[in-house]
This record gives sequence, structure tokens and C-alpha cells, in this order.
Amino acid sequence: MSSDVDRDRLVEAALASISAGSKSFRFASQLFDLPTRERSWLLYSWCRACDDVTDGQTLGQNAVTPADPEARIAFLKRMTGRALADEPTGIVPFEAFRQVAKECSIPAEVAYDHLAGFERDASAWRPQTEEDLLSYCYQVAGAVGVMMANVMGVPAGDEDTLDRAADLGIAFQLANIARDIVDDARVGRVYLPHEWLAAEGLEGADLADPSHRSALARMTQRLERLADRYRRSSKTGAARLPFRSRWAVLSAAGIYGEVATKAAALGPRAWDTRIATSKAEKLALVMEAFWESLVEVRPSARDELWTRPRHPVSAP
Repeated sequence: MSSDVDRDRLVEAALASISAGSKSFRFASQLFDLPTRERSWLLYSWCRACDDVTDGQTLGQNAVTPADPEARIAFLKRMTGRALADEPTGIVPFEAFRQVAKECSIPAEVAYDHLAGFERDASAWRPQTEEDLLSYCYQVAGAVGVMMANVMGVPAGDEDTLDRAADLGIAFQLANIARDIVDDARVGRVYLPHEWLAAEGLEGADLADPSHRSALARMTQRLERLADRYRRSSKTGAARLPFRSRWAVLSAAGIYGEVATKAAALGPRAWDTRIATSKAEKLALVMEAFWESLVEVRPSARDELWTRPRHPVSAP
């Protein structure tokens, strides 16, 4: 798709997807300048579709266990490969990705990193160690952070800023895992590392049992502390972005960070109802991010943080 009309239709479809699939991301994306905003929606459309195809769901809802997980992953790889090669796919979310990948020179390796996370989900993979958990969080969310950095104009060779973008995605996913521990366990998914569970004397099947909520609360506090480390690292990278992108990123960091904070603060009650952030709370966090965007950030080292895999930088 090359005409302005076709692109406009893709943007319109992507806006509908993000409006239904992620109110928090939609809310924060309004702070971007128009080109960045539209590109972020196009990227989201593909990410949402990949998640939905893997889980047999629609816009993140009504998931059913697919009977053909390997075929679904093969489909995602095939269509994504066509999009990256600038070949027609005939499928709107993949056309959206084709458009944004071309406009922003999104590296194929990072896109396939993202698909590797879905492949893990499709194989009923479970993390054994904290490093396993962090690598998964990179795949399903940190890689999206790297692609969003591409959308915001971060050069492919700026490895430290791209690492910080991955850090924010990792923090987001850790917050999601904390919020969804019980719901995930009910459908047979466990994202807490086996070594954490063993320290509490638990198995994955125990996570849905209300009698173990105190142990879940302790592990959720551990997730929140871990997420905070990666979120703080991401702010060093955000400080290098243009003002509107910096504001949007810090707003998203605050909104998603609030999920982890609430989960940790609620303790054993964290899974009584689904944790959400109200519109008033989001507005307050956006205003807090505005003032934070104006303050000079002291660079922080990330020597002790898990680091995303390195890929060769493609020639321009």
C-alpha cells in the first residue's frame, strides 16, 4: 500500500484496534506528534493481531486454547516476513506493519524477537529462572519498546537508548504478569519463575488457589521491585527523546507502573477484582509526567540489568 488514501485507511483501522484493545496505550499515544502517533497505532495493530492469533482471542478478549498453535505461529512468521519484504499480505494488521516498518526502518530481527515470545506461549513454555522471565518479557514487550524507539526516531546504532526502550517494555510486562497471575494460572499459564515458586513451596497449579494468596503477594512485591528497576532505567533513555515523545513515554511508564504498584499494595487482595487505572488517575499521571519531562535526568547505569540480544545493524 503506497497511496495516501490506503495509508489513511490503515491508520483508521489501527486507531479502532488500539481504542478497543488498549485504552492506556491509546491514552498515552495522544501526546505524540501526529506522525509518531499514527505510526505507533500502526505498530500496535500488528502487535495486537499477533497476540490475538496466538491466543485465539479478539482484541485481547475471550481467549480459547487454539488446536493448531504451531500453524498459527508459522502463519505469523510468514505474513510478517512478507510485510518486512514490502510484499502485499492482504491482511490489514500486516499491511499496517508493512507500512510502519518501511517508514521507520524497523529491523527484522527485532520483529522476530517479538514473535519468539508468542512462540513460547504457544508451546506452553514456563520460565525456570529470573533470567528466563526477563528474556520472555523482552520478547513480548521489550522488543515492542525497541520498535517504538525506531518509530520515535532513535537511530539503529544507539544501543544504549534502545536498551532503555526495551527496559520500559520489560517493566510493562512485569506489571501485567503481577496483575494477571491468577487469571493466567486458571488457563494453565505460569510466568513466575520455577525458582521463585520453589522458594515458596508452590507449583504452578497452586497459583489459582486462594489459600496461597499470601505467597502470591510476596512474589508480586518482588515483581514490582524488579519492574521499578527497569522503569527507572528507561527514564534515562526517555530523556534523550523529543519533548512530546518523552512526555508520552513517561506518561505510559507512570500509567503501567501504577498497575504494579497497586498490585503490590493490595497484597492478598490484588486478584479479587481486575486492577485498573481510572481516567482521573491517568490524567494525574500524565500531568506528573509533564513536569517530569521538564526536569533534567541524571543518567543511571544499567550494568546489573538483563540486556536484550544484540543484532547486527543493517546498512541503510
